[in-house]
Amino acid sequence: MFDAPRYGSGSLSDLFPSVLACLGVPGAVDRLGLGLTARRVCVLLIDGLGAEALAQRAAAAPFLSGGEPVTLTAGFPSTTATSIASLGVGVPPGSHGIVGYLMRVPGHDRLVNSLRWRLNGEGPTVDLSRELVPERFQPTATVFERAAADGIAVTQVAPGYQATSGLTRAVLRGCAFRPSLSFGDLVDGVVTALRASDRALVYAYHGDLDTTGHVRGPSSDAWAYELAHVDRLVETIAAHLPPDAALLVTADHGMVELESTVDFDTVAEMRDGVVQLGGEPRARHVYTADGAAADVVDAWMGCLGADFEVGTREDVIGRGWFGPVVTSEIADRIGDLVVAARGLRAVVRSGAEPLQSALIGHHGSLTPAELNVPLRTFAR
Repeated sequence: MFDAPRYGSGSLSDLFPSVLACLGVPGAVDRLGLGLTARRVCVLLIDGLGAEALAQRAAAAPFLSGGEPVTLTAGFPSTTATSIASLGVGVPPGSHGIVGYLMRVPGHDRLVNSLRWRLNGEGPTVDLSRELVPERFQPTATVFERAAADGIAVTQVAPGYQATSGLTRAVLRGCAFRPSLSFGDLVDGVVTALRASDRALVYAYHGDLDTTGHVRGPSSDAWAYELAHVDRLVETIAAHLPPDAALLVTADHGMVELESTVDFDTVAEMRDGVVQLGGEPRARHVYTADGAAADVVDAWMGCLGADFEVGTREDVIGRGWFGPVVTSEIADRIGDLVVAARGLRAVVRSGAEPLQSALIGHHGSLTPAELNVPLRTFAR
């Protein structure tokens, strides 16, 4: 079963615009009806915390599980780079242009890894931040630039490697950056930034739950133990909020555990007519040779069966997967075909992507477990 991203009324791309409206930024609209009266707000992103998984493991996270559950949707694909872009720019993927983990960008003969901002696969070493300047690739003002322009003190608290990354420059620019070294340091970074100004916006990121889910699976004891640590993290920040402050906790995607895979690298009929394979195992961009798209659709549907949706670029754009608007420039980055998993299977590449192919937990598609993420609000 697929869910539809609730662009414009209940998606990640609506969160920060709603926060800006509550902080009084001109032109911003509270699309989510947050109704916050706080003048200092932190949005904490817990990578990989799906709403379904949180509900199933409520006992491990009593603080996060308390109160009325509110759910947002990620966009498509439900993956970190796309979701962070939707958060940071405040628009759906069809408008910000980060349409997948691996995507084609005209002018480059290798796919672009949008999370790491580098060319994928073997080939010459390229400084992609120079060849694909992040601020030009995604030129729309971020929500943080908009907030700063209105006099709000804006801070990002995240691992140090994110400070000058291409993705940060493209979709999170405009923040002062404080690197977080540990759970305790993340708490201190958030609280210090909130206390530093009487009008403040903080974006914080924590990624260990996602790593645990990928490697051990979201149904594992390890994931539940990590969730318990996340719960304590959130509770500690909430307990130390300064007056007139609010903490909003959300995620970029959920996750499923695979039951089986189809290996693109070993199934010849799936490779016929395919020039490049982008995306990730549960949300693939298939770039085809000229005139081959129809044959590739037939071959993939024959190999994959009813567990996968195989649509043309025009079809999925028309169905609103990437948002109500997709510019022609951004449409060129989307696969000639887009393949999304319905069940608990995925299209892997054992040769080209051995580490990713060996993971237990995956995301990217439109199933409720992947698409729906929690939104929890704590205020002083």
